[in-house]
Amino acid sequence: MAPGAARRARRRPRSMPPARSAEDWWWERLAPSGSEFHLQQSDSMLLVLSGPGPARAHAQRRAARRAQRQPLPGPRAAAAEARPRPEPQPGPDPGWGDRLPLEILVQIFGLLVAAEGPMPFLGRAARVCRRWHEAAAQPALWHTVTLSPPLVGRPTKGESKGEKKLLASLEWLIPNRFSQLQRLTLLHWKCQVHPVLKLASESCRQLTFLKLSDCHGLTPDTLVMLAKACPQLHSLDLQHSMVESTAVVSFLEEAGCRMRRLWLTYSSQMTAILGALLGSCCPQLQVLEVSTGISRNTIPLQLPVEALQKGCPQLQVLRLLNLMWLPKPLGRGVAPGPGFPVLEELCLASSTCNFVSNEVLGRLLHSSPRLRLLDLRGCARITPAGLHHLPCQELEHLYLGLYDTSDRLSLAKEGSPLLTQKWYCTLRELDLSGQGFSEKDLEQALAAFLGVPRGSQPALCSLNLRGTRVMASTVSSVISSCPGLVYLNLESCRCLPRGLKRAYRGPEEVQWCLEQLLASLPSPS
Repeated sequence: MAPGAARRARRRPRSMPPARSAEDWWWERLAPSGSEFHLQQSDSMLLVLSGPGPARAHAQRRAARRAQRQPLPGPRAAAAEARPRPEPQPGPDPGWGDRLPLEILVQIFGLLVAAEGPMPFLGRAARVCRRWHEAAAQPALWHTVTLSPPLVGRPTKGESKGEKKLLASLEWLIPNRFSQLQRLTLLHWKCQVHPVLKLASESCRQLTFLKLSDCHGLTPDTLVMLAKACPQLHSLDLQHSMVESTAVVSFLEEAGCRMRRLWLTYSSQMTAILGALLGSCCPQLQVLEVSTGISRNTIPLQLPVEALQKGCPQLQVLRLLNLMWLPKPLGRGVAPGPGFPVLEELCLASSTCNFVSNEVLGRLLHSSPRLRLLDLRGCARITPAGLHHLPCQELEHLYLGLYDTSDRLSLAKEGSPLLTQKWYCTLRELDLSGQGFSEKDLEQALAAFLGVPRGSQPALCSLNLRGTRVMASTVSSVISSCPGLVYLNLESCRCLPRGLKRAYRGPEEVQWCLEQLLASLPSPS
């Protein structure tokens, strides 16, 4: 026999793999080991199901044989077995959301809605499970909603398409979710304002506040329909929207007796709206704000102050922002108006010079002892002497900053102590930026905060001295006497050392400024 044949004869035959059954073959083919599926045989079919399934019979037998072959435990293995094994920590219960009481779940959703609004949170929460869907469907959660089309700033066709798509969703959402809606805001609607407000008038009977910002196509019939359908509607914000004056006047004639707050943007048609207010159309009005858009009005608005006081006697907040206006002259022998006895806030701020003087301010505030906030930024004709004669004794916020003031106006250089000596106990914010008071005058004015009665401290927390002639010693004394100061603006203060002419925010930065100022002061000889 040849050597090669002898070697082949002596070679041990290879063991043949055991034959597999059809069940094993299908098992490995459809649900291989390590996958997240298993097989289950029914009457006439073989099912592939997700998740680990029951062990097969031959697998159970193989596991039993392996257990028989295991060697007896040695001393090390016995010691390891004797050690106490840590108990596994229980994981989160996947069904806690279903067992949580509906009232508790609604309260939790209410906290999130108050912080972030109902959309898109409630829409996403409704998809979690049936219990969450039931909680998210509670109308009490849908009390404040802001609606804006998805296509903003696109061409007109794109805007119309986006508004129609959102309107199709609102046709179901408003009747089924907005039954307790109280505050509705529409932003950037160009074409579909009327259908949206029609749906709101049919389903939102508890509506109290409506805001239309950058909205077009609003007709008188739309606002009148809303005023009739919503008996609790008392606040209307139409700033930066294209609304005809006839629509606003019709709305005020229908709902004026219950109106509390009104926000408007000045236009050439403002005279008609103002005439409705002067005619006692809104006797319960508390907030009135009239502002200009991007372009400032060039023709001054003539405002009859006394007629406004008679038409709106309950006014608490009056804001004429960046508006060029003139008070109607008071005739000879005419008694002053009733004033605003409950007025708490007056804002006449303007980016440029206006025509507000001490005489005009006296006509507005001669009977307003409750005034808390007075914003006269840009009113360069107002002097400290005119402010000193106001009847309010507890003023908390006073803004007298001048920005972009014409050099032709002569600014007052004295009189600032009249302001602080009257309100040093109540002032929380004081803005004197751009004023022309002298160094000595400012020193005397800010020294009034040192005269707080013993056992108390000044309430001042914000001080703006930008562009003034305040000195380092004056600033350091103010910081030391006002521990609650958290904002201090020293930008462009020519009498301060370099490196300190900036704004300081927070108590840490204010204290750092105090340390630097004390270090820069000359040591007493």
